[in-house]
Amino acid sequence: MTTAFAVEDPVALAEIELCGELMIAAVCSCEERLSVERIDEVLQVRGTGRGDVSGYGG
Repeated sequence: MTTAFAVEDPVALAEIELCGELMIAAVCSCEERLSVERIDEVLQVRGTGRGDVSGYGG
């Protein structure tokens, strides 16, 4: 008999949620691609420079 265990990975769940938010933003966008600024807005990134994730709002 096999026992199934439910395992929740909060980091994986957060990443899945963020990917979903990006997909929704992409579908709602009139542009072919999302701009870096729009991606940062969707992901709630508040940094001073590209690659700065110190203000990540996860």
